[in-house]
Amino acid sequence: MENIQLKLIDKSIEAFIMGLEIYNKPTIKYRIEGFSFFIINAWELMLKAELIKKGHPIYYKDNPERTLSVERTIRKVYTDKNTRIRLNLEKIIELRNISTHFITEDYEIKYAPLFQACVLNFVNEIQKFHSRDITKHIAQNFLTISASYEPLSNEQIKLKYPPEIAEKFISQANDIDVLSDTYNSEKFSVDIKQNLYITKKRSEADFKVSINKDSNNNVTVVKELKDPCDTHKYSYNSVIKAVQERLKRKNIRLNYKSGFNQYILNLIIEFYNIKQNEKYAYEHVIGKQRYFTYSQQFIDFILSEIEKTPDSFVESLKRR
Repeated sequence: MENIQLKLIDKSIEAFIMGLEIYNKPTIKYRIEGFSFFIINAWELMLKAELIKKGHPIYYKDNPERTLSVERTIRKVYTDKNTRIRLNLEKIIELRNISTHFITEDYEIKYAPLFQACVLNFVNEIQKFHSRDITKHIAQNFLTISASYEPLSNEQIKLKYPPEIAEKFISQANDIDVLSDTYNSEKFSVDIKQNLYITKKRSEADFKVSINKDSNNNVTVVKELKDPCDTHKYSYNSVIKAVQERLKRKNIRLNYKSGFNQYILNLIIEFYNIKQNEKYAYEHVIGKQRYFTYSQQFIDFILSEIEKTPDSFVESLKRR
């Protein structure tokens, strides 16, 4: 079995390097999909080698020629469903599974933070599990994802694709945004961005700009129409995850055995008539399909209501 374990590790490293080479090659347009296939394959092989090392079977008893699925392998190694490494992998597996149905290159900048975290997680975990130093196989500078910085806006996506595909794009991207903010962990996503700030202290500046007060080009601040895809980013499930995480951070425990879940969220939506309040909910209509997304204000509202009476909040909703 040791021979199989070593072969799995070697193949895992090769799949990992292939994923990076595909992603960082500028002439390949299929790089997001290609990277997601190879990086998940690399993780699957590496984690199966870890299961073998621990004495756990990787073959099904009733079918010795078939090994465990990657999803089951991940759950066996990372048993806590809230482990950020596991959450990151599950999100990329979701992307890999939809890549055959949806073109994803336009939203590369949305997935790049997840990919970068996944790469760094792999480097750390293969060192921890198998004492293999990836930098002996590929230079350190190649471990940085080279992402495109020209994402399409939601409006451009809607103009470019049919409504069903556009909504899928926007929904996926929003889900990544809210989960990255909710989990707030570099094991889930690593931001790839540049921020510019204006400062009057020359010593703190990286470069200098000037403002011409005599310019004839006057500007004024205007109110812009807000896209509900930007203001109401939370799906039903991400509302639950966001509230769960914030309750955990605030160390607030509901007097309800299962904690905050679908049942409680449904009670809140029904009691407060949330779906009729555009401040908290927005209904998307695509052909015959209808679904709701929710705002950050709705998350804040739920937290504020729970904080008032966490011990009796659920019972109070049920009574009313």
